[in-house]
Amino acid sequence: MCQMSVVFEKNGDQETIMENVTLLESSGDQITVSTLFEEPKVIPAAYVKKIDFMGGVVTLALQEK
Repeated sequence: MCQMSVVFEKNGDQETIMENVTLLESSGDQITVSTLFEEPKVIPAAYVKKIDFMGGVVTLALQEK
């Protein structure tokens, strides 16, 4: 099973949102991430900026309005 870490990038800094993510859903202007044993987290006004498959990291960023 491939589990990823999800980080949020803002102003050049990165904050880990969730580790061992098993599902990432994009719906409108928000991203929902979940694991097997934690409640899902919703990140509003975000988009997937980068996916590093080898490093196991998904980077999210704030959408420009």
